[in-house]
Amino acid sequence: MEFRPRNYIAEQQSHALPRLRAQNHPLSAPSSPLLSQVAVADHGNNDFFDPLRRSDNNATVSKDDFQGHENTSSETSSQLPTKEWMSFKRFLMQRFPVSKMVSISSISNVIMKGAKAYDKSSTSMHLEELEDPEKYAEEGVKVITRQEYVSRLHELKDEINRSWRANDRVTSLKLSIKVARLLMDTSILQFYPTLFVLAMDIMDMLGDMVWERIMWKAEFAEDGTRLCSLPDNFQASDICSDAKETCNNWFCKIGSIRELLPRIYLELALLPCWRFLVDKPEDCVQRLVMMTRGLADPLASAYCRLYMAYCAQKLPSCDIGYLVKCVNDIKILVMRIISAKETTQGNITNNRRLLITLMEPTIEYIMKCIFKDASQRQVGNVLVELGLGMNQVELFGSFSCLSIVLHHLLKELPAEVVTSSAVEILHTIECSNDYSFDQCLNYRLLGFRLSERKSRRDIVHAVVDKVTQVMSERNSLDEYLKVVDAYVDIVLQNQMDNHLNTILGGISKRAYNKVVTEDELASLQSILVKLLTHFKVVENVFTLNHFLEILDIMYGSSQCIVNMHILNMATRNGSISDPTSIQLLFEISQNLHDDGDFLNMKDDDNQPARLISRFIHMVDYGTEMERHLAFLVECRGAFSSFNELKETLVHSSNCLAIKALKDAKKHLSFVKSCIAFSEVTLPSISAWVKQFYLYLETAEVALLCDLVSHSDGLIDSAINCLLSLDLMDGSRTSIDVEGILSAIQKLCSHLVMVPGNSEQGVTYFPNNILSLVNSRSWMTPRMRTRVFRTILTLTATLSQNKLPYHADHGEIPGNDLLFFGDSSYLRELVSFAEYVLQNLVDTVQQEPSQVTMPFTILLYKLTILDFTDMMLNKAARGRMALEACNCIASSFMEILTGHGSLISI
Repeated sequence: MEFRPRNYIAEQQSHALPRLRAQNHPLSAPSSPLLSQVAVADHGNNDFFDPLRRSDNNATVSKDDFQGHENTSSETSSQLPTKEWMSFKRFLMQRFPVSKMVSISSISNVIMKGAKAYDKSSTSMHLEELEDPEKYAEEGVKVITRQEYVSRLHELKDEINRSWRANDRVTSLKLSIKVARLLMDTSILQFYPTLFVLAMDIMDMLGDMVWERIMWKAEFAEDGTRLCSLPDNFQASDICSDAKETCNNWFCKIGSIRELLPRIYLELALLPCWRFLVDKPEDCVQRLVMMTRGLADPLASAYCRLYMAYCAQKLPSCDIGYLVKCVNDIKILVMRIISAKETTQGNITNNRRLLITLMEPTIEYIMKCIFKDASQRQVGNVLVELGLGMNQVELFGSFSCLSIVLHHLLKELPAEVVTSSAVEILHTIECSNDYSFDQCLNYRLLGFRLSERKSRRDIVHAVVDKVTQVMSERNSLDEYLKVVDAYVDIVLQNQMDNHLNTILGGISKRAYNKVVTEDELASLQSILVKLLTHFKVVENVFTLNHFLEILDIMYGSSQCIVNMHILNMATRNGSISDPTSIQLLFEISQNLHDDGDFLNMKDDDNQPARLISRFIHMVDYGTEMERHLAFLVECRGAFSSFNELKETLVHSSNCLAIKALKDAKKHLSFVKSCIAFSEVTLPSISAWVKQFYLYLETAEVALLCDLVSHSDGLIDSAINCLLSLDLMDGSRTSIDVEGILSAIQKLCSHLVMVPGNSEQGVTYFPNNILSLVNSRSWMTPRMRTRVFRTILTLTATLSQNKLPYHADHGEIPGNDLLFFGDSSYLRELVSFAEYVLQNLVDTVQQEPSQVTMPFTILLYKLTILDFTDMMLNKAARGRMALEACNCIASSFMEILTGHGSLISI
């Protein structure tokens, strides 16, 4: 048996493709002739549609198509108020959650039908009487569950719908009136928004049903014959008398309702139906605005105006003047609540605050309606009508405004108005200080609005100067953080370094010796993240006054998020070589590692681990390599919970060893320290694949550094790593199988340049691999044949007079130099190859090819599935034999007599 000699250099040259210098870069823009050829080719063939090359003729759109898009767009725009309304109703119910039990007053008796009521216990009644004696003065107050209350309203809605379908419209109207009367009950303040949303669903349903009925009467005769098709912009003159009479009858019935609030709600629900009677239905809105002023309860009055703002949008055109009147009316109601005479009851102030909070959404929604499509001139008129200016020119300034109204006004104002009048708005905020809304939140909102677009530098400086001066007089950390958070971006963009130092100093002063709350942490996080986003170099952030003090104040998830931003910023560009920065980043990484939330995360999802790993990888102490290794040792002790970090530590240690090797021979002791560090760290890595490849990497480094004994020990550890797989779960996926085979092939490739050990034998490591393959029960025949072929290729390579590659360091000889002309070396390789070859042949022959059984039984049992399995097995066996033959033919001069049976397979 003789190995086939190989000349690797000649083979490489013969298989290499001829190389010619290209005139043009393959990724450069093509020349114009090529473009014209492509254009001609594409013009002649339209089978393939390319939107980037399609001609203008093909790209034309018909007029009908364009009109269709217009219609769709108009339909979408008409649905926008409804979508906004649905979203707003969801917001209302989420903002004001209610308790499980709801009190029932005399007004809500309709809800008691079919619902189980509970008498309040004397203890709870007594406590509630102490809190609010007037509210519970009545005898026999009862409660039901919130779910029962809501379910009963849904039942009423279904009853109204069923009555309508049964042509019993009187019953539908009566039930709708009862639902509207529920809105007169404001005894349970927190429940009122939920009640409003549920009741408005019923009002909207009734309004839609009445509209459809009158529309049907206008377009169809009693026998169902179509009389006409009304356009969207129909006039009252287009409506037949029968439809008008029906419509007028509905409004007469509504007008006869005794209570004012239900009467207004029902007319608002039917407001679009005025179009069947008059050409200017918007005039009815002004009348309804006046009617709402007769509502005594401020909460019911505010929510009635809210529904009016929604319903008026259904009209073809309506001036926003009625909305401004609604805001002014609500403003008067809030001012009365604020200025009401104080009493000795301790909870009165809290009830006032709750009442104003419940009324706030009504102001918010109406303000959105006012400024939704308002022009510049309309904005000026609105501000004058709201009492914030003498005329279109003199706006804001010394004019005071209710804080809650000012807040939502400022939120909806066009950005150009805010930026041009920022100083005047600031003065208005100063003059508007009442407990309807926190004044600090108005200062904060002004900052965010100014950040939306670039403002004049003098305006920005004037505003920031004034805000910092005002906030310097406040000791509350929460208020201070909320306000300055809104101005940090402005300060950074305009390079106002003095103000930045003032802000950071103010935070540090107010947070000194104080436990920071969750809200304050959120504001701190926002401020620090903005700082980190603005600066490009982390060292510039660290040098900011008070930055590190503020960072130490933080804790929990907010601190972790800021730390992650710092690490991400630090590892964004180049290496990290400043010792002070390295120490600070190390402490930040420690805090991030010690957070319990991240310790339980999987490696694939663990962003903190990746950031810390990247930080360690980018640290560079330059020529102070001993200090760098000491840093790696410190990291190994500090970050023991992250597997990914251990891998990075081994990589960094190996890189240090190579760096020391390139510098000078005198660093040999340091190189040994690096290898020893890797040897100690490697066993703690849990993932066997990464552990195996790191063993091989470290073995290569040891070999390059002429530490052959270390390299041999690391190779042994790598093989033992594969042996330890038997201790795990026996099941193997296809990915695991490929990973194992790839690892063994990588190991054999490395063994080509490892000097043979004359004491242990040159085939010591290949023998260990062979023992591994034969001793593992989970090794399938197909896996074994692939490993055997790899080992045969390795032995054939080691037998060559010149190896295909060596270790880069020239002082490490390969086996072609160590055993050149040594016949015992060649005999050992041949003997080992014969043994491996026999194992290969036996394994291929053991692979089942077909079922052996008597012919009669075969006819009985052979099915299509059996036949398919048999053919697949036979094909697999044949493929294994073919691959084995290719390996043998490329490794040996001739096939031995006993091994020719592979060809017959």
